[in-house]
Order: sequence, then structure tokens, then C-alpha cells
Amino acid sequence: MADEETPETTGPDFPTGRVKKIMKLDKEINKVNSEALFLVTCATQHFLEFLAERSAEVAKEKKRKTVKLEHMRLAVKRHRQTSDFLLDSLPVPSESLDLQAADKSRSLAVADKPKPVPAGTRRIDQFFSKPVSDAST
Repeated sequence: MADEETPETTGPDFPTGRVKKIMKLDKEINKVNSEALFLVTCATQHFLEFLAERSAEVAKEKKRKTVKLEHMRLAVKRHRQTSDFLLDSLPVPSESLDLQAADKSRSLAVADKPKPVPAGTRRIDQFFSKPVSDAST
């Protein structure tokens, strides 16, 4: 029995607490089983590793060292299963540098006002920020 090697099981690198918070944003989910949390965390980690590897391959094909949104979009387009659900969620890259310069000048003028979000949605930065306590009471 000493000769038999048992494979080491390691936990996911992603913080399971953060994944659990994201899962609980769905109003239909009240409790999250530890096994389900482990599986969702591992699946998320594997998916993001896959997406990063494919995007890096596209960047290398384009002779670039930095992975950009266009590389990620192309990697998603090449993989049909991922393309079916993810492509519509990725932002469309700008057409030209002139449009980017115009957008930057406009964004500086309206930097004080945040963009409105559709009803029933939350901005992702609100999720990751610390809750503000009400000091008036």
C-alpha cells in the first residue's frame, strides 16, 4: 500500500466566499451547498483559464504581448460553445482611434455623472465596494 500514490486534491484558487456572494445575487438562491460551491468555483476557474489561454494564443498569432478585448472576442468566436452564450455579453471594440479620442474627450466632460443602468441591475463596482454605514443615526 505504500507504493500506491493517491492524487492530491487541492482546492480552487478562486476565493469561494466571493463566488458564493456572486451566486447569492440571484434572488432564487437562498442557500449554497458546500459541494455545489466547490464545483461552481472550480468550473469558473477552469473556464477563465481556458478563456485566458485561448485569448493569449490569439494575441501571439497577432504578434502582440498584451491580450486585448479584440483578442478575447476572436477567441470566443472561434469556440462555438462559448460563442453561443458569451459573445453578446462582450463589449464591441471601437471602430477607429478617432472615435476613441472623441469618446475620451466626451467622458472627461461628463466624468462626474455615472452612466445610468437598466432597472433591476446593479453595477459590478457596487458589489465589490465596502458597504457604507449610515452614520446619521
